[in-house]
Amino acid sequence: MVGDEDSIASVLNRLRRAHGQLAGVIAMIEQGRDCKDVVTQLAAVSRALDRAGFKIVASGLRDCLAGSDAEDSNPMTIEELEKLFLALA
Repeated sequence: MVGDEDSIASVLNRLRRAHGQLAGVIAMIEQGRDCKDVVTQLAAVSRALDRAGFKIVASGLRDCLAGSDAEDSNPMTIEELEKLFLALA
């Protein structure tokens, strides 16, 4: 994972929150809750995951481009970074 400790903590918090929201959506479906409520909560989960992904890309962009990631000594190309970013779109 790229990024400083604060960025990593932020991403993990977002993912944990999304995990809890998704468990809530599953419970809502199992309980037969109204489709409007389920879709609203599912949209919130989707946004939380998107924000976590964008945070990873934003915090790691400089490291990826410079190749300073300890696990990967080869810097990413502009095309690879673009593909990674667009995978979130």
